[in-house]
Amino acid sequence: MINLLTNNWSEFISGFGWTLLSSILALFFSLIIGSLFAILEVVPNKFLRIVGNVYVEVFRNIPLLVITMFFYLVIPLYIVKINGFTAGTIGLTIYTSAFIAETVRAGINSVDIGQMEASRGQGMTFWQAMRYIVLPQAFKYVIPPLGNQFVNLVKNSSVLAFVAGFDLMYQGNAIASQTFETVNTYVIVGIFYLIITLPISYYMQHLEKKLA
Repeated sequence: MINLLTNNWSEFISGFGWTLLSSILALFFSLIIGSLFAILEVVPNKFLRIVGNVYVEVFRNIPLLVITMFFYLVIPLYIVKINGFTAGTIGLTIYTSAFIAETVRAGINSVDIGQMEASRGQGMTFWQAMRYIVLPQAFKYVIPPLGNQFVNLVKNSSVLAFVAGFDLMYQGNAIASQTFETVNTYVIVGIFYLIITLPISYYMQHLEKKLA
């Protein structure tokens, strides 16, 4: 296994780098998009609530691979050319944002409704009250499930292998096919994934205890 790692070090590190980059981008944008649609699901405006609900239900119930292949095959064909890495990251972002939206919405609903009413009574708009009063409390409630979503996001980034995204799984598949050391290759790939996911898991646990 050591020889396999050293002989293919550059490929493993390249895949690790692309996986890390995709995960960071998808995490950042899915958190923003998910939070926005979570708010849309609870706004007083009925039309916006419908928009939020439709977005969440559609993308939460379509397989990630289908979403990713849509961006990889359909978007370049009819709209704009994008590579596999971009298509995979966009698909991962949209898919994860739907789950984050439901998580954040649950957190918002956990905040006492009197908080919003009191804020509105002080002259705040709905969006101001949501930003300064409700969301900070909501995020405290949903740290554990958000941590799970972030870890799942990293693991789901392996979908990039299906669209030539040059991620860890893509490089692992290439190395396994060249060396025929299938088991050792995927053990090394799994270790690299753990290098990303374990710090996220431990940090979220630390953050949960700190804010408790």
